[in-house]
Amino acid sequence: MNKIVTLRDSTTVHIRPLSNKDIERSTTFFNRLPAEDRQYFRMDVTKPGFAKRRIENMATLPIHRLIAVLDKEIIAEGALEREERDWKSHVGEIRLIVSNPFKRKGLGMLMARELYFLAVSLKLDEIIVKIMRPQSSAISIFKQLGFRTQTTIPDYVTDATGKRQDLIIMRCPLNDFFKELEEHLKDSDWQRFR
Repeated sequence: MNKIVTLRDSTTVHIRPLSNKDIERSTTFFNRLPAEDRQYFRMDVTKPGFAKRRIENMATLPIHRLIAVLDKEIIAEGALEREERDWKSHVGEIRLIVSNPFKRKGLGMLMARELYFLAVSLKLDEIIVKIMRPQSSAISIFKQLGFRTQTTIPDYVTDATGKRQDLIIMRCPLNDFFKELEEHLKDSDWQRFR
């Protein structure tokens, strides 16, 4: 998967899989994210060796990572992680982060579209997201994409500051996800890639 896409402001961006050649770029990307964006990540993405381990894990775990690149710099990253267990093999989990200068330009939706195509190619039936309650913008975006809250587990996870947070699990059948993506992207370059 290698695609050139155009954002709402006419910026041209390359979306492609993350590779071994991207270790330094990935480290730079995560270190440039504001602390408030990193506060709700599962791991400390600024630790030395973090990017290298994530890329190496792609070879042995059912994890697929996509990046958006502009002028040789990563400006967004998305991931689709499949469940290995047979009883959940039809489910994938997605994660997505877009750097601040490229938010509200359609990049998040375009990255979500590529994760959708990847999920279809893997024959998944549904996808989930796991979000901490304070991430209200992310919750809103995923609701727009057809995700519905499945459950909330109070005080289940800890954010980067050590504060306990509710974990919200949202899920979406792939067909619903496609319909919502199509609606959001109908005026962009979506039609060229159907």
